[in-house]
This record gives sequence, structure tokens and C-alpha cells, in this order.
Amino acid sequence: MARRIGIIGAGAVGSVVGGILTKAGHDVTLIDQWPEHVEAMKKNGLRLGGTCGEHTIRVKALHVHEAQQISEPFDAVFIAVKSYDTEWATALGLAYLRKPDGVVIDFQNGINDERVAAVAGRERTLGCVITISAGLYEPGHAIRTDTGAVGFKIGEHDGSDSQRARDLVKILNDVAPSKVTTNLWGERWSKLAVNCMANPIAGLSGLGSAEIRTEPGPRRIAIQIAAEVIKVGRAVGYEVEPLFGIEAQRFVDAADGHGLVEVEADMVAEATRRKGGRPSFLQDVMKGRRTEIDYLNGYVAEQGRRLGVKTPFNDAVVQAVHRHGVGTLRPDPENLEPLVKMLPG
Repeated sequence: MARRIGIIGAGAVGSVVGGILTKAGHDVTLIDQWPEHVEAMKKNGLRLGGTCGEHTIRVKALHVHEAQQISEPFDAVFIAVKSYDTEWATALGLAYLRKPDGVVIDFQNGINDERVAAVAGRERTLGCVITISAGLYEPGHAIRTDTGAVGFKIGEHDGSDSQRARDLVKILNDVAPSKVTTNLWGERWSKLAVNCMANPIAGLSGLGSAEIRTEPGPRRIAIQIAAEVIKVGRAVGYEVEPLFGIEAQRFVDAADGHGLVEVEADMVAEATRRKGGRPSFLQDVMKGRRTEIDYLNGYVAEQGRRLGVKTPFNDAVVQAVHRHGVGTLRPDPENLEPLVKMLPG
């Protein structure tokens, strides 16, 4: 079991995980590139709120340029940055990883496992599919917003059930119930579908995670997006795991008009049960930051073109976001109107 843990990227999820693990007695160091956030944690501790309870925790927090102060290597490094920062963050973590058996865990949205492995080495890499959700709206204060039954799914690239994966499950159980998955890629594509459904729709409209599933127009757009992601994931060679507890094939069928009402009802029920806050994409838009659109819907569209699978809704979402420069997108439900007009009658 890992003794020292480094988290590269103390955003919303990284902060919640790092804070709760610290509270549970683990030796955790949070490394982040948002100066005000790091300074707030150093000065006042990390405030946690929401569904994980109210806590103020004294954490080890470092600016990226302070990583040179690390004197003892980490047993495990979690890469929890945005997809576009994957390579440099992995290289940074690798520089402070214990040799020869320290492990790097891909703790991101998107399909970045191979990119992490290209830097760290496949033999030193594990994947983690995150199903908790969180918000970070002010420096030093992270809020967990989900009520899910499973928090993390740890998997080896080759689908094996390894001791190191089980050891990490034991650690992450201190944050939320976790399990080993022997279908990492199917889980990855399921999470990618969820991200592609919720993130850009929220960023364009300003709606929260639950509203996207309860409002008719956004919900039907999300179903079309999900169906395309599932088709592309299957074309790549993976069987996509259920989304929101709903079998993947039902989204494909619903996009064609078969069982649509039933899938919509299940989405509303799930949204009511889990609730949720603002997806990370919307949080980035609100902060005027670069989004992960090219690593979510853009990735699906790219793979679809490569494999001959049409992805008109994912294409349209990417174009809608790209029409705005970094920091210029203003969330408004009217931004979804071109997508609503694409819905089948």
C-alpha cells in the first residue's frame, strides 16, 4: 500500500481527494498551478464542504515551482490536471516517484491513459475512473456535490486484477467506496460518454448536471451525443459500461426513437437521486479558462472520422464551443438552439 502520495492538480476533485486522504492519516502533497488556491491552503488550510461534510484540514500544498523542495519520493502520484496538461504533469510527477515500483495513476477525464503511459511507462501506470463530482469556486474551498454509491474504479491497462490496484482501492475507500475494474477501457468510454453529454451542454447553457438530465431539450441532445460516443467506443473495440446505471444500448436505441421515453424517465430519476453541481467544463467557462472540448467531444469526433462513424452532434458541440475564444464564452440556454434544431422530429 502506498505510503506517500502526490497529487498533481489540486482542482475540485484533486482537493477533495487530497483533503479527505490527509484527514484519514495518509501522507499527501497537493501540487497546483493556481497561486491563490495554494496560498489559501497554506495559510488557512483546505476547507471541504458539501456531501463529504464540513472540514478544515491542514494539508501539504505546493506551487508547481516549489516541487523542487520534495526530498522524499512518492509511492504513488495521481495525475489530476486538465487533459491538455497531461504530459508535463506526468513528467513532473515521475521526477519525484519512488523507483522502481512507484505507480502513476491517471486521475482525469478523457482518454489519456496511453499519454500518461507514454511518459511514465505502461508498467508503472494505472487508470482510475472517477465518478464523484466536486466544485472549486474560490481558493482554498472545495465542495463535493455527488451522492453516488461508487466513487472510483481502478484498473490495469491489460484488464488484470492486480495487487497494486487492490491496494489503491483500499486507499481510495477512505474517500468513497471504490472497486477494481477489469474493463478499464469500457469504463473509460462510459465516463467519456457522460462527460461528453454533460460538460459542453453545461458550458454552453449554464445548466447544472441535474438540469441537463431533467430539462427536455438538453436531455435529448445528451442522448444523441451519448449514442454517438457509444458507437465510436464500440468501433474502437470496447464494450461500453452502463451510463447513469442505464445500459449503453438503450441510449443507441433511444437516439433512433426506440424506448426514448423510458430512457428519459430513467435519466430524470437518476438526476433526482444523485443531484450534482456544476460540471468541470462549466466551472472552467465561468473562470475564463480553456476547456477540455478537444479531449472530450473533439476526441470522439476525431475517432469517428478515423473509423467511419458519423458523429454530427459531437461535431456540432465542438463547433459551438470553438466559435468562442478562451474566456469569451457566455453560458446561455439560447446557445443550445442550433443543437435543438438538429434533434429528430
